[in-house]
Amino acid sequence: MIGRWARFVAGSYPPLTSVLLACAWAYGVTGLFAAIQPSYAAAWRPDTGTAVAAVTLVVTLLLMRAVDDIRDLEYDRRHHPKRPLARGAVSIRDLLVLCASGSVVLLAINADSPTALAVLAGQLGYCLLVLAVHHWLRWPSGDKLVLSLLVSFPAQLLLHVYLYARYLHSASLGTSRDGALAIVIVVLASVHLELAKKITRRPQPGERSYVDVFGLAGTTGIALAAPALSAVLLIAGARATAVLAPLAVLPLALPALAGWRFRRSTTLRWPEAAPALYLLVTFAGYFVIGLSSG
Repeated sequence: MIGRWARFVAGSYPPLTSVLLACAWAYGVTGLFAAIQPSYAAAWRPDTGTAVAAVTLVVTLLLMRAVDDIRDLEYDRRHHPKRPLARGAVSIRDLLVLCASGSVVLLAINADSPTALAVLAGQLGYCLLVLAVHHWLRWPSGDKLVLSLLVSFPAQLLLHVYLYARYLHSASLGTSRDGALAIVIVVLASVHLELAKKITRRPQPGERSYVDVFGLAGTTGIALAAPALSAVLLIAGARATAVLAPLAVLPLALPALAGWRFRRSTTLRWPEAAPALYLLVTFAGYFVIGLSSG
């Protein structure tokens, strides 16, 4: 089974890029909380709790990938037949055992923070619920992109709340509405990745693309407007001591350049690596801004 898990990781969760993005997410968003939360007077620095959060995100995103692959199995057999589950390199049972084993490990390493543990348990439970509803009711259909996104969104949202709980535990702080603002900022930044990676001028028959929902101009407009609004909110909401907050505008050059190239060329799809690169650079920016906020 371990060998089959390895084939799943290699085919659906490329280790280098996946681990890099998960760690950048954990360290970057925690830095964002430090940049926004005004009651934290001391200089923020990553600690053991941040490292635990990074490991948690690496594993949790792997489990979420497994859940998504199970839900999208029929679609992948038609459109992505080389993925491990679709081509039979791993079974649904293998992935369910992976999810169960990974969940036990995650809960164990987060036992030191009861609030973070509770949020994480809720996130894992929600993923299980989504998978169970899909199995028994075949709902929602993956072809209904917006509905499917809304159903999946709480799992991502709870990961941000988990990071916030971890941050508050390390900083010995209570909750505030500034934490909600930080989560809105990072969610808006993530909208770009979700939409841009599926932008195509002419979706193939049966292909799932937001272009079918919002049109090409609408999808492109939302994909570009969301990160811009995210940067504006960060600059406006950052603590006065977060002197590097204006750096939030720099990552916007990446979606702007990708949009310009897409518009000027005849290529069918948005530049493939650009959305993930934007989010990675944005998370790195959050980390630097957080370090500067003390």
